[in-house]
Amino acid sequence: MTLTLMIFSLMFILGLSGLTFHRTHLLSALLCLEGMMLSIFIAFSLWMLQMSSNNFSTPPLLLLAFSACEASIGLALLVATARTHGSDRINTLNLLQC
Repeated sequence: MTLTLMIFSLMFILGLSGLTFHRTHLLSALLCLEGMMLSIFIAFSLWMLQMSSNNFSTPPLLLLAFSACEASIGLALLVATARTHGSDRINTLNLLQC
């Protein structure tokens, strides 16, 4: 296992563990998801550069575009829940209410 692969694996695992263990606020969950997507983007970009592909920029940029869309939807949901429920705590959200 090379050093760069280990670093990006640890970045992803740290984001995943933060998402798993520190789920008190919606904003912290969104930040952990964004960190995971950023580690995948950087690892994917470096992998495409190592492969010396002719079209090395398209798939990582597509992944970055999808992660930006995910972040904007997450922030819109954060604002909507903060306005309706008064806070961004995940414990106050009840999915069974209509």
